[in-house]
Order: sequence, then structure tokens, then C-alpha cells
Amino acid sequence: MTTTTYLVEGMTCAHCVSSVTEEVSSVAGVTSVAVDLHVGGVSRVDVVSDAPVTSDDIRAAIAEAGYAVAQA
Repeated sequence: MTTTTYLVEGMTCAHCVSSVTEEVSSVAGVTSVAVDLHVGGVSRVDVVSDAPVTSDDIRAAIAEAGYAVAQA
């Protein structure tokens, strides 16, 4: 199992959390997603996988939900 953290901008409510969780969970290899929502700031998304998952796949899933990974 591998846990990777992504920082996501623009999330403001439980619906945002649900959208990101649904999209990221649909990526092959992802076993769970946990979101720490920070309204008006940068939220933390922890992705647990049991198979190799590329950051591009996760970023694409987050974008599909309507949000962007924060620039480091």
C-alpha cells in the first residue's frame, strides 16, 4: 500500500469533497481517498493505492472533478 498526498485548490464544501473522492476513487489501483477540507484555502487529499498509480492520473481525476492540484 502506498499513500500519496495532493494539495487541491478551490474546494469549498462537502459536495466538492464528494466530487473529488468519486473521481479519484475511479482511478485503477486506488483503494481509498481521504480529504481534509480547508474552505478558502488548500485542501489535503490523501490517496491510498495497492498498485502503481501515476500522479498524472490523479491530477486528471481531480481536474475532471473541476479542481486543480496546487503548485508546490
